[in-house]
Amino acid sequence: MAVTANYETVMVVTLKKGEEAVQNVVESFKALIEQNATLKNVDEWGKRKLAYLINKEAEGYYVLFEFESTAQFPAELDRKFRINEDVIRSMIIKKEDE
Repeated sequence: MAVTANYETVMVVTLKKGEEAVQNVVESFKALIEQNATLKNVDEWGKRKLAYLINKEAEGYYVLFEFESTAQFPAELDRKFRINEDVIRSMIIKKEDE
């Protein structure tokens, strides 16, 4: 049996391509997580002002995913975040056991 841990990730999606494109990106990453891990929660924080300009953008769409997976999946998820041009920032954190 594989050892699993709890993780959470926040991604910031660009708003340049419109609301429909944002939802497509969110749904594609939600599906990716569901295929490779146990998705526990999706919390869409919505459009928020960025602390500083990123690629000349002042706002982004924030989404928090909480999931449980093996140790290999977060590295693959991070790689997918980095190659997707619609994701302007992301962070994956391993949560401590409660």
